[in-house]
Amino acid sequence: MSNSKDIKISVIIPCYNVSKHIEAVINGLPQDISHVIVVNDCSTDSTLSILEQVASNNSKFHVLNHSKNQGVGGAMISGYKKSLELGADISIKMDGDGQMDAANIPKLIQPLIEGKADFTKGNRFRDLNAIKSMPIVRRMGNLGLSFLIKAASGYWNIFDPTNGFTAIKNETLAELNLDKLHKRYYFETSMIAELYFSNAVIFDVPMKARYADEVSGLSTTKTLFEFPPKLLMTFLRRILLKYFLYDFNIGSLYLLTGIPIFLYGIIFGFIKFEYYAKLGIGAPTGTVVIPSLLIILGFQLLLSGLAFDVNNYPKKQ
Repeated sequence: MSNSKDIKISVIIPCYNVSKHIEAVINGLPQDISHVIVVNDCSTDSTLSILEQVASNNSKFHVLNHSKNQGVGGAMISGYKKSLELGADISIKMDGDGQMDAANIPKLIQPLIEGKADFTKGNRFRDLNAIKSMPIVRRMGNLGLSFLIKAASGYWNIFDPTNGFTAIKNETLAELNLDKLHKRYYFETSMIAELYFSNAVIFDVPMKARYADEVSGLSTTKTLFEFPPKLLMTFLRRILLKYFLYDFNIGSLYLLTGIPIFLYGIIFGFIKFEYYAKLGIGAPTGTVVIPSLLIILGFQLLLSGLAFDVNNYPKKQ
Protein backbone atom coordinates (compact mmCIF):
# COMPACT_ATOMS: atom_id res chain seq x y z
CA MET A 1 0.00 0.00 0.00
CA SER A 2 1.61 3.24 -1.08
CA ASN A 3 2.21 5.91 1.58
CA SER A 4 0.91 3.64 4.33
CA LYS A 5 4.12 2.19 5.81
CA ASP A 6 3.82 4.19 9.04
CA ILE A 7 0.05 3.81 9.30
CA LYS A 8 -1.46 1.05 11.41
CA ILE A 9 -4.40 -0.54 9.65
CA SER A 10 -6.97 -2.88 11.15
CA VAL A 11 -9.21 -5.08 9.05
CA ILE A 12 -12.39 -6.05 10.89
CA ILE A 13 -14.27 -9.09 9.61
CA PRO A 14 -17.71 -9.86 11.11
CA CYS A 15 -18.32 -13.59 10.77
CA TYR A 16 -21.51 -15.59 10.92
CA ASN A 17 -21.52 -19.08 9.40
CA VAL A 18 -18.84 -18.26 6.82
CA SER A 19 -16.75 -21.42 7.12
CA LYS A 20 -16.84 -21.89 3.33
CA HIS A 21 -15.25 -18.52 2.59
CA ILE A 22 -13.37 -17.19 5.62
CA GLU A 23 -10.01 -18.86 4.95
CA ALA A 24 -9.91 -17.51 1.40
CA VAL A 25 -10.85 -14.03 2.68
CA ILE A 26 -8.06 -14.11 5.28
CA ASN A 27 -5.48 -15.48 2.84
CA GLY A 28 -6.32 -12.70 0.38
CA LEU A 29 -5.49 -9.87 2.79
CA PRO A 30 -2.37 -7.74 2.10
CA GLN A 31 0.68 -8.67 4.17
CA ASP A 32 1.17 -5.15 5.56
CA ILE A 33 -2.11 -5.10 7.50
CA SER A 34 -1.24 -4.41 11.15
CA HIS A 35 -4.22 -6.15 12.77
CA VAL A 36 -6.89 -8.55 11.59
CA ILE A 37 -9.86 -8.52 13.95
CA VAL A 38 -12.29 -11.36 13.30
CA VAL A 39 -15.57 -11.34 15.21
CA ASN A 40 -17.40 -14.65 15.42
CA ASP A 41 -21.03 -13.67 15.91
CA CYS A 42 -22.19 -16.93 17.50
CA SER A 43 -21.77 -19.02 14.34
CA THR A 44 -23.34 -22.49 14.35
CA ASP A 45 -20.90 -24.00 11.84
CA SER A 46 -17.12 -24.47 12.08
CA THR A 47 -16.29 -20.76 11.68
CA LEU A 48 -14.94 -20.32 15.22
CA SER A 49 -12.60 -23.32 15.06
CA ILE A 50 -11.19 -22.08 11.74
CA LEU A 51 -10.60 -18.61 13.17
CA GLU A 52 -8.91 -19.95 16.29
CA GLN A 53 -6.63 -22.15 14.20
CA VAL A 54 -5.58 -19.22 12.01
CA ALA A 55 -5.03 -16.97 15.04
CA SER A 56 -2.83 -19.54 16.76
CA ASN A 57 -0.28 -19.22 13.94
CA ASN A 58 -0.27 -15.44 13.56
CA SER A 59 0.02 -12.78 16.27
CA LYS A 60 -1.64 -10.09 14.17
CA PHE A 61 -4.96 -11.99 14.34
CA HIS A 62 -7.41 -11.21 17.13
CA VAL A 63 -10.48 -13.41 17.54
CA LEU A 64 -13.50 -11.96 19.35
CA ASN A 65 -16.31 -14.39 20.12
CA HIS A 66 -19.94 -13.45 20.80
CA SER A 67 -21.81 -15.94 22.95
CA LYS A 68 -25.05 -14.46 21.58
CA ASN A 69 -25.72 -13.39 18.00
CA GLN A 70 -25.72 -9.57 17.79
CA GLY A 71 -25.91 -9.00 14.06
CA VAL A 72 -23.38 -7.36 11.76
CA GLY A 73 -23.65 -4.06 13.62
CA GLY A 74 -23.00 -5.68 16.98
CA ALA A 75 -19.98 -7.52 15.54
CA MET A 76 -18.61 -4.33 14.02
CA ILE A 77 -19.07 -2.36 17.24
CA SER A 78 -16.95 -4.98 19.04
CA GLY A 79 -14.41 -4.87 16.21
CA TYR A 80 -14.24 -1.07 16.16
CA LYS A 81 -13.70 -0.91 19.91
CA LYS A 82 -10.87 -3.44 19.61
CA SER A 83 -9.29 -1.45 16.77
CA LEU A 84 -9.33 1.70 18.90
CA GLU A 85 -7.88 -0.26 21.80
CA LEU A 86 -5.02 -1.51 19.58
CA GLY A 87 -4.18 2.05 18.53
CA ALA A 88 -4.80 1.58 14.81
CA ASP A 89 -5.04 4.61 12.51
CA ILE A 90 -7.55 3.18 10.03
CA SER A 91 -10.26 0.53 10.41
CA ILE A 92 -11.48 -1.40 7.38
CA LYS A 93 -14.69 -3.44 7.32
CA MET A 94 -14.72 -6.56 5.17
CA ASP A 95 -17.38 -9.26 5.18
CA GLY A 96 -16.36 -12.86 5.69
CA ASP A 97 -18.42 -14.27 2.81
CA GLY A 98 -15.98 -13.55 -0.01
CA GLN A 99 -17.98 -10.77 -1.68
CA MET A 100 -15.25 -8.16 -1.16
CA ASP A 101 -11.97 -8.20 -3.05
CA ALA A 102 -9.02 -7.32 -0.77
CA ALA A 103 -7.19 -6.00 -3.84
CA ASN A 104 -9.38 -2.89 -3.48
CA ILE A 105 -8.00 -2.04 -0.03
CA PRO A 106 -5.19 0.27 -1.27
CA LYS A 107 -7.56 2.52 -3.22
CA LEU A 108 -10.11 2.36 -0.39
CA ILE A 109 -7.66 3.83 2.13
CA GLN A 110 -5.81 6.24 -0.18
CA PRO A 111 -8.28 9.15 0.26
CA LEU A 112 -7.92 8.72 4.05
CA ILE A 113 -4.13 8.76 3.87
CA GLU A 114 -4.17 11.85 1.64
CA GLY A 115 -6.54 13.66 4.00
CA LYS A 116 -9.26 13.98 1.37
CA ALA A 117 -11.85 11.96 3.30
CA ASP A 118 -12.67 10.63 6.76
CA PHE A 119 -14.69 7.62 5.60
CA THR A 120 -14.63 5.71 2.33
CA LYS A 121 -16.94 3.06 0.97
CA GLY A 122 -17.22 0.87 -2.08
CA ASN A 123 -19.49 1.73 -4.99
CA ARG A 124 -20.47 -1.20 -7.22
CA PHE A 125 -22.55 0.90 -9.61
CA ARG A 126 -19.79 2.75 -11.46
CA ASP A 127 -18.94 -0.20 -13.69
CA LEU A 128 -21.94 -1.27 -15.77
CA ASN A 129 -20.25 -4.48 -16.91
CA ALA A 130 -19.40 -5.49 -13.35
CA ILE A 131 -22.92 -5.13 -11.95
CA LYS A 132 -24.31 -7.58 -14.51
CA SER A 133 -23.16 -10.29 -12.10
CA MET A 134 -25.26 -8.75 -9.31
CA PRO A 135 -28.65 -10.47 -8.83
CA ILE A 136 -31.40 -8.36 -10.46
CA VAL A 137 -33.54 -8.17 -7.31
CA ARG A 138 -30.61 -6.94 -5.27
CA ARG A 139 -29.62 -4.50 -8.01
CA MET A 140 -33.06 -2.88 -8.13
CA GLY A 141 -33.37 -2.88 -4.36
CA ASN A 142 -30.01 -1.15 -3.98
CA LEU A 143 -30.98 1.53 -6.51
CA GLY A 144 -34.16 2.38 -4.61
CA LEU A 145 -32.53 2.20 -1.20
CA SER A 146 -29.64 4.37 -2.38
CA PHE A 147 -31.92 7.32 -3.05
CA LEU A 148 -33.82 6.95 0.22
CA ILE A 149 -30.63 6.62 2.27
CA LYS A 150 -29.08 9.65 0.54
CA ALA A 151 -32.12 11.71 1.56
CA ALA A 152 -32.23 10.33 5.11
CA SER A 153 -28.50 10.65 5.80
CA GLY A 154 -27.79 13.93 4.00
CA TYR A 155 -24.90 12.45 1.99
CA TRP A 156 -26.27 13.21 -1.46
CA ASN A 157 -22.80 12.77 -3.01
CA ILE A 158 -22.59 9.01 -2.41
CA PHE A 159 -24.12 6.05 -4.17
CA ASP A 160 -24.55 2.42 -3.18
CA PRO A 161 -24.73 3.43 0.53
CA THR A 162 -25.58 -0.15 1.58
CA ASN A 163 -22.15 -1.31 0.41
CA GLY A 164 -20.40 -2.74 3.48
CA PHE A 165 -16.80 -2.49 2.21
CA THR A 166 -15.69 0.59 4.14
CA ALA A 167 -12.69 2.28 5.74
CA ILE A 168 -12.64 4.97 8.42
CA LYS A 169 -10.02 7.04 10.19
CA ASN A 170 -9.88 6.00 13.81
CA GLU A 171 -9.77 9.64 14.91
CA THR A 172 -13.19 10.00 13.27
CA LEU A 173 -14.33 6.68 14.69
CA ALA A 174 -13.39 7.84 18.20
CA GLU A 175 -15.82 10.77 17.88
CA LEU A 176 -18.80 8.46 17.35
CA ASN A 177 -20.95 6.98 20.08
CA LEU A 178 -20.63 3.41 18.84
CA ASP A 179 -23.34 2.14 21.15
CA LYS A 180 -25.89 4.28 19.25
CA LEU A 181 -25.29 2.38 16.02
CA HIS A 182 -27.87 -0.14 14.90
CA LYS A 183 -26.70 -3.66 15.67
CA ARG A 184 -28.28 -5.48 12.75
CA TYR A 185 -29.26 -4.88 9.12
CA TYR A 186 -29.57 -1.09 9.51
CA PHE A 187 -25.95 -0.77 10.67
CA GLU A 188 -24.43 0.74 7.49
CA THR A 189 -27.15 3.38 7.27
CA SER A 190 -26.96 4.30 10.96
CA MET A 191 -23.17 4.59 10.62
CA ILE A 192 -23.49 7.06 7.75
CA ALA A 193 -26.20 8.98 9.61
CA GLU A 194 -23.99 9.39 12.70
CA LEU A 195 -21.00 10.43 10.59
CA TYR A 196 -23.10 13.31 9.23
CA PHE A 197 -23.23 14.93 12.65
CA SER A 198 -19.45 14.65 12.95
CA ASN A 199 -19.18 16.52 9.63
CA ALA A 200 -17.19 13.58 8.27
CA VAL A 201 -16.31 13.66 4.58
CA ILE A 202 -17.30 10.48 2.72
CA PHE A 203 -15.83 9.33 -0.60
CA ASP A 204 -17.13 6.64 -2.94
CA VAL A 205 -14.51 4.24 -4.29
CA PRO A 206 -15.56 2.46 -7.50
CA MET A 207 -15.14 -1.30 -7.42
CA LYS A 208 -16.58 -4.35 -9.10
CA ALA A 209 -19.46 -6.32 -7.66
CA ARG A 210 -18.55 -9.90 -6.85
CA TYR A 211 -21.15 -12.58 -6.11
CA ALA A 212 -20.85 -16.33 -5.84
CA ASP A 213 -22.87 -18.72 -3.64
CA GLU A 214 -23.27 -16.43 -0.62
CA VAL A 215 -26.71 -15.55 0.72
CA SER A 216 -27.62 -11.98 1.58
CA GLY A 217 -28.71 -11.36 5.17
CA LEU A 218 -30.96 -8.52 4.05
CA SER A 219 -34.35 -9.96 3.14
CA THR A 220 -36.96 -8.38 0.89
CA THR A 221 -39.38 -8.20 3.84
CA LYS A 222 -36.96 -6.13 5.89
CA THR A 223 -36.27 -3.88 2.93
CA LEU A 224 -39.93 -3.21 2.12
CA PHE A 225 -41.46 -3.03 5.59
CA GLU A 226 -38.74 -2.26 8.13
CA PHE A 227 -36.41 0.11 6.30
CA PRO A 228 -38.92 2.89 5.39
CA PRO A 229 -39.97 3.80 8.98
CA LYS A 230 -36.35 3.72 10.13
CA LEU A 231 -35.29 5.90 7.21
CA LEU A 232 -38.12 8.33 7.96
CA MET A 233 -37.02 8.65 11.59
CA THR A 234 -33.40 9.11 10.47
CA PHE A 235 -34.49 11.85 8.04
CA LEU A 236 -36.65 13.70 10.59
CA ARG A 237 -33.91 13.52 13.22
CA ARG A 238 -31.35 14.89 10.77
CA ILE A 239 -33.55 17.79 9.69
CA LEU A 240 -34.45 18.70 13.27
CA LEU A 241 -30.87 18.60 14.54
CA LYS A 242 -29.12 20.02 11.48
CA TYR A 243 -31.48 22.86 10.67
CA PHE A 244 -33.06 23.82 13.98
CA LEU A 245 -30.82 22.73 16.85
CA TYR A 246 -27.19 22.70 15.69
CA ASP A 247 -27.67 25.47 13.14
CA PHE A 248 -30.20 27.88 11.65
CA ASN A 249 -29.64 28.94 8.05
CA ILE A 250 -31.37 29.65 4.77
CA GLY A 251 -32.42 26.00 4.55
CA SER A 252 -34.22 26.39 7.87
CA LEU A 253 -36.13 29.39 6.50
CA TYR A 254 -37.11 27.49 3.36
CA LEU A 255 -38.59 24.75 5.55
CA LEU A 256 -40.31 27.10 8.01
CA THR A 257 -42.02 29.01 5.22
CA GLY A 258 -42.44 26.33 2.55
CA ILE A 259 -44.12 23.63 4.65
CA PRO A 260 -46.96 25.76 6.15
CA ILE A 261 -47.62 27.61 2.89
CA PHE A 262 -47.75 24.37 0.89
CA LEU A 263 -49.97 22.58 3.43
CA TYR A 264 -52.27 25.57 3.86
CA GLY A 265 -52.72 25.80 0.09
CA ILE A 266 -53.70 22.12 -0.12
CA ILE A 267 -56.03 22.19 2.89
CA PHE A 268 -57.65 25.50 1.93
CA GLY A 269 -58.12 24.36 -1.67
CA PHE A 270 -59.61 21.01 -0.62
CA ILE A 271 -62.07 22.63 1.81
CA LYS A 272 -63.24 25.16 -0.78
CA PHE A 273 -63.47 22.54 -3.51
CA GLU A 274 -65.65 20.33 -1.30
CA TYR A 275 -67.76 23.32 -0.20
CA TYR A 276 -68.61 24.46 -3.72
CA ALA A 277 -69.03 20.89 -4.96
CA LYS A 278 -71.77 20.34 -2.39
CA LEU A 279 -73.46 23.54 -3.52
CA GLY A 280 -73.27 22.31 -7.10
CA ILE A 281 -71.73 25.54 -8.40
CA GLY A 282 -68.33 26.48 -9.74
CA ALA A 283 -65.84 28.02 -7.35
CA PRO A 284 -65.05 31.71 -7.84
CA THR A 285 -61.84 32.49 -9.72
CA GLY A 286 -60.16 33.92 -6.63
CA THR A 287 -60.95 30.81 -4.62
CA VAL A 288 -59.21 28.70 -7.27
CA VAL A 289 -56.24 31.01 -7.80
CA ILE A 290 -55.32 31.60 -4.13
CA PRO A 291 -54.73 27.95 -3.11
CA SER A 292 -53.03 27.28 -6.45
CA LEU A 293 -50.57 30.10 -5.86
CA LEU A 294 -49.97 28.98 -2.27
CA ILE A 295 -49.26 25.42 -3.40
CA ILE A 296 -46.89 26.59 -6.15
CA LEU A 297 -45.09 29.02 -3.82
CA GLY A 298 -44.78 26.47 -1.04
CA PHE A 299 -43.53 23.82 -3.46
CA GLN A 300 -40.92 26.20 -4.89
CA LEU A 301 -39.68 27.02 -1.38
CA LEU A 302 -39.41 23.32 -0.57
CA LEU A 303 -37.53 22.70 -3.82
CA SER A 304 -35.13 25.48 -2.89
CA GLY A 305 -34.68 23.85 0.51
CA LEU A 306 -33.97 20.52 -1.18
CA ALA A 307 -31.43 22.13 -3.51
CA PHE A 308 -29.71 23.72 -0.50
CA ASP A 309 -29.63 20.38 1.35
CA VAL A 310 -28.25 18.52 -1.68
CA ASN A 311 -25.32 20.94 -1.84
CA ASN A 312 -24.81 21.14 1.92
CA TYR A 313 -23.35 17.67 2.55
CA PRO A 314 -20.05 17.57 4.53
CA LYS A 315 -17.02 18.36 2.35
CA LYS A 316 -13.47 19.54 2.79
CA GLN A 317 -13.13 23.32 2.94
